[in-house]
Amino acid sequence: MGKLRGFLEFERTKEKNIEVKERIKNYREFTKPLSSEELARQGARCMECGIPFCHSGCPLGNLIPDFNDAVYKNDWQKALKILHSTNNFPEFTGRLCPAPCESACVLGIIQPPVAIELIEKYIVERGFKEGWIKPQIPKKRTGKKVAVVGSGPAGLAAAQQLNRAGHLVTVFERDKKIGGLLRYGIPDFKLEKSVIDRRVKVMESEGIEFKTGVNIGVNYSVNDLDEFDAIVLCGGATNRRGLPIPGSNAKGVVQAMEFLKRNNEVVDGVAEITPGLHAKGKNVIVIGGGDTGSDCIGTSNRHGAKSVTNFEIMPTPSETRTEEHPWPFWPFTLKTSSSHEEGCNRNWSILTKEFVKDEKDNLTAIKTVQVEWVNIPGERPQLKEIDGTEKEWPCDLALLALGFTGPEANLAEQFGINTDNRSNYKASNYQTNIPHIFTAGDMRRGQSLIVWAISEGREAAREVDKYLMGSTLLPTKEKGDLPAA
Repeated sequence: MGKLRGFLEFERTKEKNIEVKERIKNYREFTKPLSSEELARQGARCMECGIPFCHSGCPLGNLIPDFNDAVYKNDWQKALKILHSTNNFPEFTGRLCPAPCESACVLGIIQPPVAIELIEKYIVERGFKEGWIKPQIPKKRTGKKVAVVGSGPAGLAAAQQLNRAGHLVTVFERDKKIGGLLRYGIPDFKLEKSVIDRRVKVMESEGIEFKTGVNIGVNYSVNDLDEFDAIVLCGGATNRRGLPIPGSNAKGVVQAMEFLKRNNEVVDGVAEITPGLHAKGKNVIVIGGGDTGSDCIGTSNRHGAKSVTNFEIMPTPSETRTEEHPWPFWPFTLKTSSSHEEGCNRNWSILTKEFVKDEKDNLTAIKTVQVEWVNIPGERPQLKEIDGTEKEWPCDLALLALGFTGPEANLAEQFGINTDNRSNYKASNYQTNIPHIFTAGDMRRGQSLIVWAISEGREAAREVDKYLMGSTLLPTKEKGDLPAA
């Protein structure tokens, strides 16, 4: 715990942001740093709750009260050791995770919860600043070779854990640089890419080999992976959900990830601006109210869009936890992101009916209708259109942020891997029906959170190590990898 009764003495705080009019001029991260004293006060708010439900809220099993206490006592190096014992990449989760741990915080029953994610970010940033984060080179090698396909958070976590077990690990990435969706799916204003490069440099020093521009099954035969003793597939869930309505083939109807990836490539200097994927001077409508939709809003504002509108088919969430989602479960409450604050007309309970296009197939408008969700006992809620609420919205660029339906089938077909009815790769203890091939992350479980991806990568690494060596010393989620007291 932190300070006795500290939760009564100190209020929750958060980072302050650079003003909107300044931050939308570039793609840099825009939070203002907090002092060590203020962070110690946030750590002090961690209460002696008896059973730390934050552990169960975190898919990684982070030892949250322990590192909160270390921060309160100004022992940042100890806090970093505790944090890294369960989480390979807190610099990613500290920026991108929706923090289910905070929803499960006991203090959150009566007060704003402990600022766990904020503390996590500053612990790892302090570690890099002080030079405490150094390559962990294995003392001996097993001689076993492992291929990791995909360099998102699941693949990177699996690679680092397997390397620490002494195996020779090669990571294959089809894009030009390492990071997966961290690299080309997340805008720089949420995650500057130097943060990824910094960690990859450490992993390279640990002995992990990275190969980019290698698309397994496309420009690199699956048979060429026969030289490896084990393969871990971490390609993610990249099949994007479409919107099969009239006019969906109009020029200007664009998948969100296509839009975001091209912008990240432009910011990175590896691509030129594509007019059809740029929002400058356009009426932009983002369809989908999740994180990806929010990222499209922030990016469109930085492009200089004429207007930015957001559609969400679900009703407006409650601002506070409801009886449908009791503590410590994740509450579906109204969330206003920094991108929403930068300028956006948000609309709820709205159904997109048609994309209107001109004679040259250019998108000009979107037709919608308001809807309501009807609850029928014993059945799923039913969607009902409300008569007389039809509307046409001017639109030059529609961004579909509707999530993903599952992984691509290419690798499963070429390897002969079994899949479920959602195209996810089937696996028992992360092992597919091909004994030496394992899978983890969104490719196995479907679209999910970054913390689940890292957790899956770590857990899959344990199973691979056991398969190769008969046993494993890699840590479990429950115990982490701290040495015994």
